[in-house]
Order: sequence, then structure tokens, then C-alpha cells
Amino acid sequence: MVLKSPGILTYMLSVILTVLALVSVMFSASIPYISGQEFWVILVAQLVLIFGCVMRGL
Repeated sequence: MVLKSPGILTYMLSVILTVLALVSVMFSASIPYISGQEFWVILVAQLVLIFGCVMRGL
């Protein structure tokens, strides 16, 4: 299996999801759909990044 760098959109989506989850935890911000689900948001962000590195065209 050959890994490649993810596309800029995939990378930015992962970064934005991660930052939103961390802001929700660290600053007790109330962000709809994220507050209370931070673990799952971080997991999805990292899975997006992994799929972006493994699959072509993402």
C-alpha cells in the first residue's frame, strides 16, 4: 500500500473538525452537533485524514 499526501480540502476538513472539538472541550463552548460528541468528532476527523492519505482522489 502506497500512502500519499491528502488533498487540501480533505486536510482542512480534518483540521476544522479537530479544532471545533478541541474548542468545545477546552473552552466549554456550546457548538451545535459537536458539544457532547467531541470524541466522535475527533474520530471522524482522523478517519477523514486517514482515508485522504490512503485513497486516490480525496
